[in-house]
Formats: sequence, structure tokens, C-alpha cells
Amino acid sequence: MSFSIEIPWLFLFIACFAGYFQTVTGFGLGMIVLGLAGGFGIVPLTSAVVVVSLMTMVNCAFALPGRLQHVYWPAVAATLLGLVPTIIVGVLLLNYLSDSASSIVHVLLGMVIVYGGVALLLKPRIQEEVARPASFTVFGGLSGFLGGLFEIAGPPLIYHYYRQPLNANYIRHTLLLLFAVSSGVRTLFVVGQGQMNMEILLLTAWAFPVVVAGTFLGRNYPPPLSAQTLRRLVFILLILIGVSLIASGLLD
Repeated sequence: MSFSIEIPWLFLFIACFAGYFQTVTGFGLGMIVLGLAGGFGIVPLTSAVVVVSLMTMVNCAFALPGRLQHVYWPAVAATLLGLVPTIIVGVLLLNYLSDSASSIVHVLLGMVIVYGGVALLLKPRIQEEVARPASFTVFGGLSGFLGGLFEIAGPPLIYHYYRQPLNANYIRHTLLLLFAVSSGVRTLFVVGQGQMNMEILLLTAWAFPVVVAGTFLGRNYPPPLSAQTLRRLVFILLILIGVSLIASGLLD
């Protein structure tokens, strides 16, 4: 894989924006980078997924220190019980489809991004009591599969956690921790399969400083928008990305 001078800069801009957005909202880095950079051919999709895993870990490493007291620990173990094993299933499926059915990969990615956009806009009904551990395991399993497939572990966990009668600050930091673990497990599995190459490491090296910059900006300079306005703007962006990917996959 070779890059023209324009490709790294465009990729870096996307990575910076995604890092900012993830820090402000608690999720979204994977959907933005994969949808724009991987889905539209700026970089190969399988490489972009690995880079997103590493970027997510960097984002969380800068967003979480000093804030672990805001993590809702009682639900973490139950979530990871479902999350970790299904990550491997998702990685293996992506490897298979990338070799045999790339158009299906684009359609699936578009569908996941559209689902993520819709889930972002909808406001879950808050339950009266915190759900049982088994439910966190089930939703962790769904998120692990999507995380292994596209490094988009967010939508199922976001939906489930925001239904809980918990402080929003606790939910956001718990999600950041879970996404960091998900990305770490996926990265270790990819390394174990020998899929980590110099091209991916080069992309990641370019991405690290801009993700850090985006994280810093998001942590210290959040947008002067209401939460509902921000959700609507991002919904429109994700729907446009997702529908474009679905259309391109179906027309291939």
C-alpha cells in the first residue's frame, strides 16, 4: 500500500475530528474513521479497523486518567464476560468477508453506521432499577461482535447503559473504559494472527498525535451546543455516511 501526499493529511483530519467527537460524546471514533477513511477507500478497510483499535486506546488513555472513580464498576465484569469472546468472532468474520465479499463488507458497515446514528438520536427510556448482570453480558456480546467486526462496539452498549438509572458522567466514563478494553483485546488478537504490518504502524504513528490533539480539545473545549442539537447533527452525518456506503456496496 502506498500513499500520495493528500491521503495522509485527509486521514489525519478525519482522525482528529473523530478523537474530538469521541471525547465529547463517549463514542463515535470508529464510525467516523471507518465510514470516511475506510469505507470510501482513503485507506484499506481492514487496515483502518486496526488503526481505529489503536486510536481508541490512545483516546481513552488520555480521557480516563484521574476519572476512574466515575466508572460504574459493578457492571463492568458482567459486560466484559460477553464482550471479550465475541470480539474474536467478529475479527474472523471480517477477515473472511474481506477476502471473498468486499461489497458485503461495505453494506454491513453502512448498516452498522446507520444503526449507530439512529441509536444516537433515540432517547432510551430509563429503567427504575439497574438491570441484572446477565443483560449486561448479552449487550456486551453484541457490542463485542461489532467491535471485532468493525471496531464499532458502541451502539448496543450505549443503548443499554443509557437506560440505566445512573449519572450520565458515570455512564460516559464506563463506556470509555469498556471501549478501551475492547480495542485492546482486538489488537492483541490481530497481533497474534500476524496481521500487524508496517503500513498499519505507519498509519497509526501519523494518527497518534492528532487523536491526542482532538482528545485534548474535546476534553477542554466542548462545543457550545446542547446535547440534543449535537445528537441531531451527528445523526445526520452518520446517516449520510451509512447510506452512501450501502449504496456503493450494492452498486459494486
